[in-house]
Amino acid sequence: MPDHRVGTREEWQAARVALLEAEKALTRRSDEVAQQRQQLPWVRLDKDYRFDTEGGPASLADLFRGRSQLLVYHFMFGPEYQAGCPACSAIADGFNGLFVHLANHDVTLCAVSRAPLAKLQAYKQRMGWSFPWASSFDTDFNFDFNAAITEEQQQTGAVEYNFRTVDMRPAPNAADGPDASPVGTDLATYSRQMPGMSAYALDDGIVYHTYSAYARGLDGLWGAYQWLDRAPLGRNESGFWWRRHDEYGT
Repeated sequence: MPDHRVGTREEWQAARVALLEAEKALTRRSDEVAQQRQQLPWVRLDKDYRFDTEGGPASLADLFRGRSQLLVYHFMFGPEYQAGCPACSAIADGFNGLFVHLANHDVTLCAVSRAPLAKLQAYKQRMGWSFPWASSFDTDFNFDFNAAITEEQQQTGAVEYNFRTVDMRPAPNAADGPDASPVGTDLATYSRQMPGMSAYALDDGIVYHTYSAYARGLDGLWGAYQWLDRAPLGRNESGFWWRRHDEYGT
């Protein structure tokens, strides 16, 4: 453990009360930002997206499962992947418990990935998950919502992600090869899928896109980080520390 100031209970109480004011201000600001999210204009979607699901072929409207709101997690699992992204897997570990609560609040939570359904189902069984997971294999869905790019787009070095232009080409000195990434592919193939989430509304049979977030915008969905932010050493990171939950200790 690093050196840290040690104080009396009275000193801790005074510092904690001061911190409480900052936490309350952050909570109020978070509420304000949430209202701004809900005030974004809705965009009507007329493209006929098709998905493969455990229940058979489905449209985007079908993914709502009879509810009026849909939250999609763009899970990094490309067609060439041998396993799901470890970071996405860590986030998805929290979905099972949330799904039933959201479903009873008129919201469906669903993961969507580009890998074929058989791959997703096998990995889902390995991870012990039960939340809905649809395959958008051979469709434009992940591309249209900035959660995937083509090889040609990647090679240009100018890709739209997280509402800005970024260079998605792997670093020239990065390790390469068929197993250079944590999903059993080369790094370039791995990085053509990106994490994100999108929200949709279904009104009178019409689907609307209402919100999307990427990169650090997903922090709040990663339950482990919310706990670590309250742990004595915080996130205490130096590189990628997480693994798939069945790989710790191996």
